[in-house]
This record gives sequence, C-alpha cells and structure tokens, in this order.
Amino acid sequence: MFANRTNWNLSTNRLSEALMRHRASGRQLLDLTASNPTECGFRYDAQAIAAALQQPGALEYHPDPSGLAGARHAVSEYYGAFGAQVSVEDMVLTTSTSEAYSFAFRLLCNPGDELLIPGPSYPLFDFLADIQDVKLVRYALFYDHGWHIDFHALEQAITPRTRGIIVVHPNNPTGHFTKPAEVDRLNDLCASHQLAIIADEVFLDFGLKARPLSFATNTRALTFTMSGLSKISGLPQMKLAWLIVTGPEELKREALARLEVIADTYLSLSAPIQLAAGALLNQRHDFQAQLGRRVRLNLAELDLQMANQKICSRLQVEAGWYAVLRVPATLADEELAIDLLEKRDVYVHPGHFYSFPADGYLVVSLMTREADFAEGVARILARLEH
Repeated sequence: MFANRTNWNLSTNRLSEALMRHRASGRQLLDLTASNPTECGFRYDAQAIAAALQQPGALEYHPDPSGLAGARHAVSEYYGAFGAQVSVEDMVLTTSTSEAYSFAFRLLCNPGDELLIPGPSYPLFDFLADIQDVKLVRYALFYDHGWHIDFHALEQAITPRTRGIIVVHPNNPTGHFTKPAEVDRLNDLCASHQLAIIADEVFLDFGLKARPLSFATNTRALTFTMSGLSKISGLPQMKLAWLIVTGPEELKREALARLEVIADTYLSLSAPIQLAAGALLNQRHDFQAQLGRRVRLNLAELDLQMANQKICSRLQVEAGWYAVLRVPATLADEELAIDLLEKRDVYVHPGHFYSFPADGYLVVSLMTREADFAEGVARILARLEH
C-alpha cells in the first residue's frame, strides 16, 4: 500500500532505545547533544516577539508565491548588514530550509537524478532526498589541520545524472567554512558540467572569527542559497526560511520562474510570520551574543580539560555550535555512546550519525549549559582513560 520512497527502516536503533530507558529511569542526564535553543536557557524578548505576531494585517490574505514583499525586504536587509546585495526579486520564502531543499530538488532533478553531498554531514538530507525521489552521492571531506573538500573524489562522483553539488557553509557538524579557493573550483566544476550549487548557510552567522562571504553573492554558477530564522534568531518554532537564486542571468530568470510555480502550488507560509519577519530577524543580535559567549566558554572548557590528557583530541572548528572529538577506536562509536549513556549518564552523538568514514569520533554540542557541558566532558574523558 505504500510508496517505495518511504520504505525506511523504522525500527528504533540501539542508542535511541538506551536513551528511552535512561529517561524512563529518572536518573540525571547530561545531554551533550543539545540543539533546541529554546530549551537551553537563553533569554528572548517575549514582549517584542508577541507584539510582532499580533499585527492587524494578519487578518487579511494577500498571497504572493515568492513571499510578502515586506518579509523579503527584511531578508534583503539582513544580508545588506554584511555587505551582500540581495535583490528581493531573487528570493523565494519558505517555511523551513527543508522546504527550500525540496523546492530546489524538484526544480533540478527528475526521479533518480543525483546530487552530490559532503560527508560528514547532517543525516536529514537522506530523508529529504528519498521523499523527492533523488539519489544522494557523497563526496569526501578530509581533515588535515582543518577540513577540506576532496576535489578528486568530488570529480569522480560526477555522472551524467548529476544535477548539483550541495555545500554546507559552514558544515554541520565539522564547523568549517568553504574556502574562497574551493568556491572557485566548485564554480569551475559546475560551469563545465552544467551543475547547480545548493548552499546551506544556516550556521553562517556563528563564526568564531570573521564572517565569510555568503554564497548569495555567487554569480558564476547557478546557485541556490538557503537559511532561516531557526538558527539565525534561535527561533525554530517560527517557521520562516528562504531560498536565494543567483548565477548567470538567463539561468537565474528561468529558475525563478519555475520556482514561482512550485511555491504558488503550496503557498505554505502564514501571514503572521511574514509580517513579523523584520522583528524576528532583529532578535538575532541578542540571541547570537548569548550563544557566542556560551560556545566560546564551552570550547575553552573543553580545551582546558583536553590539555590534561593525551588520549583524546578536538578537531579544529571555525563556526557553528558543535565540536568533534577524535577518540580511540577501541569500540564502535555507537557502542561507546551507549556505554557513556548507561554508565556515565552522558548523551553524545556517535560519528556514524553524521556519516564519518570510520569509528573514533564523537560529536558534542557547544550549546549545552556550561555546568552540564563541563561535567559531561569530564565524564567522557574519565571513561576514555579507563
């Protein structure tokens, strides 16, 4: 009765089962996978947010496939604050970056076509691709005093069915940016093979040093750049994201015309959220300051504890709110994560969750409350030393 595209393995994995047992036990849990900012103790201007959602205009219906002009202007001004000129005519608003991906996949791919995606990367992409009848082919990232694209592997992965290259800038969970020289090579590859770039920039604002250029300024190849309120303002419950189209003028115009039909078919965005877009984007300043402080404090704590041992190391991170730990591969990553959960009350993500190529990696969230993070790291290191 069901489509093959939904023929997933729906059984609960062993780590999830262990987590459910732990929560049922009532024991304290040090959750070092925190990803929901609304549950991590950050302050929000509740009055300003509530007021933004109560505008009288929300009682009227003025559908626009690309999104209301005022909301698109707010997004354009967000980019303008960083010196990037983004036209309101070159964007389509969506409810989430997941929806933005689905629009781009539907625009570019026939059933069975391929998109290249970096590994390691976030596992959500596999489900998005399955639902859109698209095949994902991974290209490798390698670590050598920082993360880099393996361009030999990337070129080898291109086939006649390849339609585009996905870039996560900065990557989740590795926390590295795509470097300018890599952007140049990506543009060359896409131009020569008639491929598009799909750039996911949800963590772009969370650099530990300077903020790099956005792919929203890229014009050499047809480029789809996405982000949204979920990460930028720490408001995942306020469903507003966007897809910006740039590139050679003729290709860009054709892409936007087709996207307008796709968006007009769904008209999924609500008026209250669009009318509140400017105010909700303004919330980013205080949220990002709070998160930035916590990330830096947790990273400093991690490095301090790491300095007192030699069994584990932290890989370089440039942005985002995750850190990757390189640990001895004496156990499979999932086995180690289960052991930490059951015997040390610490919950971490194993590297295979993000398609790391081998065992020996754990991923921890730098968004975790400072006291929990410090204690959790101490317990991880204590476990690794025994």
